[in-house]
Amino acid sequence: MGARILIAKPGLDGHDRGAKIVARSLRDAGFEVVFTGIRQRVPDIVATAVQEDVALIGLSILSGAHIALTTRTVEVLRAARAGDIAVVVGGAIPASDIRRLHKAGAAAVYPTGTPLDEIVTDIRRLTAAPDRS
Repeated sequence: MGARILIAKPGLDGHDRGAKIVARSLRDAGFEVVFTGIRQRVPDIVATAVQEDVALIGLSILSGAHIALTTRTVEVLRAARAGDIAVVVGGAIPASDIRRLHKAGAAAVYPTGTPLDEIVTDIRRLTAAPDRS
């Protein structure tokens, strides 16, 4: 079994189809995936990540609050002494915001339309999970 991954939908965004597709692709690639469901608070996401001993949190954000939510997630992880948990973010993200998300602490950014195999390969790299193909 690959690394444990938490897929989370922070904030008020209720659209989870993309997050579920990514979660299924990661599961099919051998990762153990925990999905929080929609409308999660950042402190609850971090608490779940720590409790579930995940290697990486994938934030799925379509609401336009991606910079604030990513920044807050990284801050709460550090405050919980869990700053070693990588954070990636995907969703409706303008190209002009990618650099800001990296500066906020995102290990990777996946705008809408990123190929699933690219996400899987990147998550393997970020979690040092072996390639099972």
